[in-house]
Amino acid sequence: MGIDLALLFAVALSYLALLFVIAWTADSGWLPDRLVHSPLVFSLSLGVYATSWTYYGSVGLADRSGFAFLTIYLGLTGAFILGPYILRPVLRLCREHQLTSLADLLAFRYGGRATGFTVTLFMLVGILPYISLQIRAVTESIQILSRQVPPNLLALIFCIVITVFAILFGARHLTPREKHRGLVVAIAFESAVKLIALLIAGLFVVTRVFDSPAAMNEWARNQPQMLDALYSPATSGLWPTLLLLAFCAAFTLPRQYHMTFAENQDPRHLDTAYWLFPLYLLLLNLPIIPILFAGRHLSLSMAPDFYVLGMTLTLGREWLAILVFIGGLSAASAMMIVTTLALSAMCVNHFLLPATLASNQPRNFYRGLLWGRRMIIALIIAAGYGFYIIIELTEGLASLGLISFVAAAQLLPGILGLLFWPRATQAGFLAGLTAGALAWFVLLILPLVNPAVAPLDWFALDTDIWTLSTFCTLSVNGALFILGSLLGQPSVEEQAAAQAANEQAGLSSAGATIARSVLHYRYALQQSLGNKVAQDELDRALLETGVDENETRRSELRNLHDRLERNLTGLLGPTLAREILHRQPGTRDGLLSNTPDARLLERRLVASREQMRGLTKQLDDLRQYLQDVLRQLPLGVCSISSSGQIYIWNSAMQILTGIDERDAYEKSLDELEVPWGTLLADFARSAENHQFRCRAMRSNRPATVNLHKADISSDIGMRSGRDESLAGQVILMEDRTDLDTLETELAHSERLASVGRLAAGVAHEIGNPLTGIASIAQNLHHELHSSDEQSLVREQTDDILTQVGRINSIVRSLLTFSHADAVADTPHEPVNLTDRVNEALRLVTLSPDTRRLFFDISMPDSVLVLGDGNLLMQVFVNLINNACDASPDGATVSVHGTIQEDTLVVETIDEGSGIEPAVREQIFEPFFTTKPVGQGTGLGLSLAYSIIANHGGRLRIGDSDRGTRMMVTLPVHSATI
Repeated sequence: MGIDLALLFAVALSYLALLFVIAWTADSGWLPDRLVHSPLVFSLSLGVYATSWTYYGSVGLADRSGFAFLTIYLGLTGAFILGPYILRPVLRLCREHQLTSLADLLAFRYGGRATGFTVTLFMLVGILPYISLQIRAVTESIQILSRQVPPNLLALIFCIVITVFAILFGARHLTPREKHRGLVVAIAFESAVKLIALLIAGLFVVTRVFDSPAAMNEWARNQPQMLDALYSPATSGLWPTLLLLAFCAAFTLPRQYHMTFAENQDPRHLDTAYWLFPLYLLLLNLPIIPILFAGRHLSLSMAPDFYVLGMTLTLGREWLAILVFIGGLSAASAMMIVTTLALSAMCVNHFLLPATLASNQPRNFYRGLLWGRRMIIALIIAAGYGFYIIIELTEGLASLGLISFVAAAQLLPGILGLLFWPRATQAGFLAGLTAGALAWFVLLILPLVNPAVAPLDWFALDTDIWTLSTFCTLSVNGALFILGSLLGQPSVEEQAAAQAANEQAGLSSAGATIARSVLHYRYALQQSLGNKVAQDELDRALLETGVDENETRRSELRNLHDRLERNLTGLLGPTLAREILHRQPGTRDGLLSNTPDARLLERRLVASREQMRGLTKQLDDLRQYLQDVLRQLPLGVCSISSSGQIYIWNSAMQILTGIDERDAYEKSLDELEVPWGTLLADFARSAENHQFRCRAMRSNRPATVNLHKADISSDIGMRSGRDESLAGQVILMEDRTDLDTLETELAHSERLASVGRLAAGVAHEIGNPLTGIASIAQNLHHELHSSDEQSLVREQTDDILTQVGRINSIVRSLLTFSHADAVADTPHEPVNLTDRVNEALRLVTLSPDTRRLFFDISMPDSVLVLGDGNLLMQVFVNLINNACDASPDGATVSVHGTIQEDTLVVETIDEGSGIEPAVREQIFEPFFTTKPVGQGTGLGLSLAYSIIANHGGRLRIGDSDRGTRMMVTLPVHSATI
């Protein structure tokens, strides 16, 4: 019985189309982010590890090697158990430095084009048997189900379809830096499909082929030879070999690297994958032995690899056959799509781009990358098809898979050196990898292509060729790797990369040279990428770092350098990224040598906080606490590095000086804005450790500060600099502007009190004799009043009385001023302020001088305030009198009152020349007057100010286009009608 070929093609195309729809909906945002970015999806996507070898070939491997088939699961489980020590550091490096492939990772550590080229070439050759395995599995499964078409034609059609879908899945974006969210979701879906299909097949075996688990166990007990065959390989040397190969495959197979590291969207997902992915593989391997038993029980004539298909056909379960076929298609297509994407990225970065950039300035750079990647995907699948045609298809699927596993294991020494041996060098790595690759080719590929060069049964697993080939290749590889590294010295770049690989946070620019300006980076990018791409990449890095185009500070340029290198690494690979950034114009004078930077160290600590544990975490918490204390300290703190440049500029210093930290960092004190630069630089160079009451202008207002300093030795940020005389100093700035203002006001109040006491004394001393003089003058005036002859004397006595009156007025003013504070003790009662203002106006208009003016009075009908009516009337008499004195003939003096919520505002407005801005702050001070000498004491407004203040109000000068506007604000009494 067979299944119609057209139906199988329709099912296959429909299923692949469904995968594309799933990927497209995930990329378009139609699927919930909680699902797309979930650890479950990430863990399932790692199921790309389970290819058609696991799906079909594990049964064949179990048939030949018994329970040794479990090593492919157990070895990978071991890698995930050690994930925090192997997978986590690699993931950190990949995320920090945009290392999107194995070749990028190893080229980053063992710098130079040769590393990336060699790894890429070897991976291409080493993975071809694995790709051909997938082609063979799908074509043979179709041939078994349909029995209608020659396998080569099936293989060709399958390769064409997979090429199209691989391009749709991974080569639709204009830049390879994009993460393929849709691809991850689609691969996770495929993992779920093949698990469900295999579990259903296993359940079918247990319940339909054997009727029950007990029946299956009973049948197995009656097959002692078969059971012995299952258990005997467990005692052979094959187990440790397969465990080691599976362990290496977890991070050396291109597809596993791509899904585990390049497509990882959240490092925390790896914590879930540590246990969930091994659980997935355990479930996937559960049906293998039951399917093997079913094939033996049904005496199927086909290869054990395809027992699962033959079983369904023999029992006439077409629906189950199609489901199993879809599961196998999922396993093969997922592997081929992800592998070709991973290999194409390696080829683009280490084959295509070096040749393109070396030839000429590229045009349509991004589009060229896109089409180049598409062509490489097609060529890789075509090469896999060619390998499938060349080799003799006499071996099991597991044999082809193990060939690629041994090839991938050749990267193990390099990755272990990357993680744990800073002494490793590029020369040692290339020597070891080249020797291991040659041994692999001789031991495994040549016999596969030409069996005549191999002994009989070379690929039969019971000859343990896998142990021999694994031991030989890794021994030669590891020995030359160690020897080559010990014979040479790591380069500066290799030392920097080793430091980045062995620390909690990377330092990509270590050992590099940092340009003096952003312009140099633009020029370097333009030389290789063209104007448009260079500008796009530079703008992207500037936006991500917040660096200004005119920036010249070393730390900010280093930050920009790091970001550019990481971005370009994701686009071009680490080797080309470094080469491009080093193509800077001019001589070495135009460069800044890269030396340790405290801010960079701090960024590295912040980036590594999630990985810190125990004492390291506690120390970093203490560092963070002390840093927060320093930043929030109310005293301004400025720390000078050994180069004479500012290293610390805390928030209080920013507030005190108005200079932002970004504008101060890595500048010398002399480069700061005036007057702070001069003030701080002079103090730093002086022999004094303390300076008090230093004056400066802040926001056009005077400021007073105290300065303190200490000389502290520090190794942080050490480098030669411009002014080493200031090195290691810490300057504290204490703002005492408010304290000085308070002291000035207190001294002023004390001075006014002293003046008040003086005024009272003067008034008393003048008042006594003045009373006598006035009495005598009045008596004399009365006696002489009836005599016309004494007119001259009468005039003189009139003058005496006039002057006495003036003196008496001054004395009363002095007395009133000296007792101004007593107003606060005066009992307050409700006062109709409208009546008091009208009465004040009536008293003022009694003077003949007011007849030349007009008055405009506008007050509420009745408004009550709490206070002393006579004192309030005195205030308005004073204000209206001043307005009259300032107004020219024919002018209008206005008095307007308005109620604003619970406040009364009374404005007195004249049409005089106004008050000069320079004297506004002094107008309410005692004895200050703008009137000519002899026409005022300067106490009127001061007294009015005190009276209003003691009534809970405010007297101030308002804005006016012409003349003067005096504004009195008083709280309205609650009983106001």
